[in-house]
Amino acid sequence: METDNKIVITVEVTVNAPMAKVWDYWTKPTHITQWCNASDDWHAPYAENDLNINGKFKTTMAAKDGSMSFDFEGVYTNIREHKLIEYTILDGRKVRITFSQPDDEQTQIVETFDAEDINPFEMQQAGWQSILDNFKKYTEAN
Repeated sequence: METDNKIVITVEVTVNAPMAKVWDYWTKPTHITQWCNASDDWHAPYAENDLNINGKFKTTMAAKDGSMSFDFEGVYTNIREHKLIEYTILDGRKVRITFSQPDDEQTQIVETFDAEDINPFEMQQAGWQSILDNFKKYTEAN
C-alpha cells in the first residue's frame, strides 16, 4: 500500500480465537476500551464505532495519570465482514486491516498504515504493534 511516497508500516499478530470472536472484539466499543492502549500507563476510556462505509469511529486514548489524552478518529472507506477494514484517519493517512483464518481456532490480523511525519518509524511500529499485542492478550483471556 503506497500512497504519495509515504512510509508504510505493517504490524501483525495471530490470535488464538475464532474469526467471529475476533471481529466482535475488534469492532465493538465495549471491547475496544479494554484493549486499545500501547502501554500499561495508558487506557481508552471512551470509544464509539459506526462500522459502515462512511461511518466514523473515535477512540479516546489517555494517560492514566490524567496528564495527556487525544482522540483517534477516522472514517471507514471499505468493510468486508470478517475479511477487511479500511479507513482514513482524520489527518488523511490510510489504514488497511486484513483478517484471515489459518484454521478454525486462529485468526491472523495484518494492519498496514501510513506513517506520520512527527515520530520515528520504529516508535510508530512499536506503538501499533503493542496495541495489537494487547488486543491478542485481551481476546485470548476472555
